[in-house]
Amino acid sequence: MDKFFNADTKAKITDILRQMVNPVHVLLFTDAAGCDTCAETSQLLSEFAETNPKIQLNLLDIKTDAAQAASYGIDRVPSFVLLDDKKTYRGVKFNGIPAGHEINSFISALIEMSGLDIKYPADVLARIQKIDKPVNIKVFVTLSCPHCPGAVQTAHRLAMLNPLVKAEMIEANTFQDLSMKYKVSGVPKIIINETKELLGNQPVDAFLKQIEAI
Repeated sequence: MDKFFNADTKAKITDILRQMVNPVHVLLFTDAAGCDTCAETSQLLSEFAETNPKIQLNLLDIKTDAAQAASYGIDRVPSFVLLDDKKTYRGVKFNGIPAGHEINSFISALIEMSGLDIKYPADVLARIQKIDKPVNIKVFVTLSCPHCPGAVQTAHRLAMLNPLVKAEMIEANTFQDLSMKYKVSGVPKIIINETKELLGNQPVDAFLKQIEAI
C-alpha cells in the first residue's frame, strides 16, 4: 500500500506534533476478516506513530479483543479511541479513517490528549464543568468536508474536559447505516443524546446550550 505521507507532509506533521506533552495511547480496532477501510486506517495511524514516539499505537481485533472493544462502546470497524498517558479513556473516539480534512481533528486530539491546555474562556470552562449528566455526542463527517474537523474538535474537547461527556467522529460514507438512521443529509451533523441536533461547525456555546437543555 502506498504511504499517505510524502517526506514533506511527514516533516510538517512531525513539527506540529512536537507540541505533544505526554504519551497518548491509540487503540485501533479492526477485523482480521477485513473491512472497507481497515487496512488504510491501520496504515495511516502507523505513519502517524512514526512521527512521534509519544504516539503509542495498539492494534486490536474486534472479535479477539471483544471485551476490550465493548468497554469503549466499539461495535464496528475501523474504530479507535485515544487514552491519556495513564491509559485513562476520556471519551475521545473516531469511527472511520481520519483522512482528508479529518487529519486536522486527529492531530488536535493527539496534542490535547497529551496534556496541552485547551484554551477556552473561564466562563465556558465553568459551564463545561457543570455538566452533571451523561452526554454522548456524535459528529457525522465526510473526509472532503472542510468544516467538519472544527465540530469534531469541539465535541472531543468537551469530552476531555468533563468525564461525563463521550464524543465520537463518525465517517458518514463508511457507516452508511448510521447515516441513514440519523438522517444525515449534510455534514457536519451533530447528534447529542439522541435527541438534540445541530448542523454545521457550531461554536462551543451552541453545543453547551443543547446540552444544558437536556
